[in-house]
Amino acid sequence: MEEIRNYTMNFGPQHPAAHGVLRLVLEMDGETIVRADPHVGLLHRGTEKLAESKPFNQSIGYMDRLDYVSMMCNEHAYVRAIENLLGIEAPIRAQYIRTMFDEITRILNHLMWVGSNALDLGAMAVFLYAFREREELMDVYEAVSGARMHATYYRPGGVYRDLPEQMSKYRESPWHKGSDLKRLNAWREGSMLDYLTEFTNDFPKRVDEYELLLTNNRIWKQRTVGIGIVDPEKAQAWGMTGAMLRGSGIAWDLRKKQPYAAYDKMDFDIPVGVNGDCYDRYLVRVEEMRQANRIIRQCVDWLKANPGPVMVQNYKVAPPSRVEMKNDMEALIHHFKLFTEGYGVPAGETYAAVEAPKGEFGCYLVSDGANKPFRVHLRAPGFAHLSSMDAFVRGHMLADVVAMIGTYDLVFGEVDR
Repeated sequence: MEEIRNYTMNFGPQHPAAHGVLRLVLEMDGETIVRADPHVGLLHRGTEKLAESKPFNQSIGYMDRLDYVSMMCNEHAYVRAIENLLGIEAPIRAQYIRTMFDEITRILNHLMWVGSNALDLGAMAVFLYAFREREELMDVYEAVSGARMHATYYRPGGVYRDLPEQMSKYRESPWHKGSDLKRLNAWREGSMLDYLTEFTNDFPKRVDEYELLLTNNRIWKQRTVGIGIVDPEKAQAWGMTGAMLRGSGIAWDLRKKQPYAAYDKMDFDIPVGVNGDCYDRYLVRVEEMRQANRIIRQCVDWLKANPGPVMVQNYKVAPPSRVEMKNDMEALIHHFKLFTEGYGVPAGETYAAVEAPKGEFGCYLVSDGANKPFRVHLRAPGFAHLSSMDAFVRGHMLADVVAMIGTYDLVFGEVDR
């Protein structure tokens, strides 16, 4: 009788669930996974080396393009590392703005995750629901930075500019007329903070809608309950962070354990799972959206009551105002020097990390005293998570690999760098 052998199958690299290009080489025994070998590097753009060839400020935009669903959180780690070496601290208003936008980014990330993960597992409607709210928050990104994705809004010493007093409005077009236009602009009559007040009032009902579609859905539970179980010891051994770690029952969150920005002044809870499967990680991320909404509301209330500067008054790292440049030749020189040569950073090394939506995103920065980094190394949560793929899909069916890729919440810009 002829011996039956395992066969090898290429999974990708065009797999649309992967938010990038992942090639998995799967050794299969029929429909069962015997071994999974992830091949990464297909989206490698040399970000760390590029950052070492440019003045510090000119690399902030590279951070947006790593995890291009968690843009401002990536910027936060990088600018915090620079601030550590410079020995400066952003004004308190800028810290609250950063906290607020980190949480806006968390909701943006989790909306993309819940929509795309549901789509991967066969649920179409959730994607459309999630993108409805995502568009509302993308308008906030655009309002402060002019860009809907790659904001480059954070700066060493603060943020690019204060929050706008007016949100842009929809204008009449063949698609938006009369009462429809009035409804669309109802939140946009006041400032951006007024807009966010309306959003935070409305958002919990929207999360209820996602849960109505998924949480007790029989097919969703069949695809996620008991799939990809990660026990707490293995989660720690593999260097997991974020929802991957908290889904296994470990309440580790940098916002609580090593607070930065204004997180020590925020009232919020850390959701944790029990079983460490795909379903628990789904529940953790859904609750994280609710907690992020709480934090945003606290920041909005504080920012409304506390005006102030959003950038350090230091010509070394912050450009002078246009009024100052018109009346002061020295200020004008500082302006040109900052945008052409940048600034020197004292020699030393530092590591700054933030609780990004996908886990701990960190920046290890070494300066030799020049106007550009000597060494930049980025700690991407997705890279650590993907390395555990083989350990947690063995014995599962082929369709479960899709669920596991989805629950890792991978974006290959940061995995490959």
